[in-house]
Amino acid sequence: MIRTEHLSKRYGSLTVLKDISVEIADGEVISIIGPSGTGKSTFLRCLNLLEKPDGGSITLNGTALLAPGTNISDARKKIGMVFQGFNLYAHLSVLDNVTIGPRKLLKKSKAEAEQKAEELLKLVGVAEKVNSFPDELSGGQKQRVAIARCLAMEPDLILFDEPTSALDPTMVSEVLAVIRRLAKEGMTMLIVTHEMEFARNVSTRIFYMDEGGIYEEGTPQQIFESPQKEKTRAFIHKIRSFSWEIKSPIYDLYAMNGKVEAFCEKHLIPKKVTNNLLLLMEEILLLQKDFSDIRLSLSYSEQTSELLFTCEAAGDAHDPLDSGTQADDLGIKLIRSRCSDIQYHYENGKNRLICTLKGN
Repeated sequence: MIRTEHLSKRYGSLTVLKDISVEIADGEVISIIGPSGTGKSTFLRCLNLLEKPDGGSITLNGTALLAPGTNISDARKKIGMVFQGFNLYAHLSVLDNVTIGPRKLLKKSKAEAEQKAEELLKLVGVAEKVNSFPDELSGGQKQRVAIARCLAMEPDLILFDEPTSALDPTMVSEVLAVIRRLAKEGMTMLIVTHEMEFARNVSTRIFYMDEGGIYEEGTPQQIFESPQKEKTRAFIHKIRSFSWEIKSPIYDLYAMNGKVEAFCEKHLIPKKVTNNLLLLMEEILLLQKDFSDIRLSLSYSEQTSELLFTCEAAGDAHDPLDSGTQADDLGIKLIRSRCSDIQYHYENGKNRLICTLKGN
């Protein structure tokens, strides 16, 4: 459906995209992942010519979009885009937001455009909001209206630029559910996303972007389970792990717990397991003797749903779970009751306690 050859984009002396050559077939769902600032959104904006590339070519269904004489407006009608910030017209109702494009650009009649709009609003689950205005909607509802507006233009290809990044976490799933439905129906889509589990489940291919291009591509299984390149491996490991450093006994407990809860929520870790983890961390920290250099780490495996907690502390060899005082015994029992496995090691001047949490 769409092909790029040696696509490049610069802003002054800064090269954002360089030498991108890819082919995307009809019906493919491509998730684009990678660190911030690696050109993911710029790549999408170049595909629908919101940004003009500095070099290379883009071909959509046999039409060379950058060739002299190509009607850009007509070509762009076939490429829909859903933005982070919804971009709905605040002064128009939901119905008018969805029908304005087909009426003005596709020259559809008012009745035809409204009939199609009502069908699409039902598809995305906001049919009851047909006469509401954007400021009366939640963030998730706004984004679903934006998707309906995009579909109303009958595109061959839809580009999603981080469609859930502006949403409250409770609203993310409703938008992702709509995109999953479109994928099942065969819509060709490119999705810039930070929702890794979603990308893994919905995509036919994954593009990992770095160094100004598509650094590595492959199936979801390949990219998430056995990436071939170093930067891809580092990125995949990072999104599944969390760490926190403590340098003093008066550390910020609330900030740490907030980060841990956000990590668990992102990976859909059950609330009961999250609460057990927080209690486990608190009890282990109560047993520490030296707070000069403590590093707490979480590692989550999407494949096995295993959650690993590691406490690494400097100082003399000291297994915190090998205490003989009665006061400590209760805390130790609490720790052991919440873990399926616990290992202690001492090496290079560091005490390392590794706990595997129970899944429920």
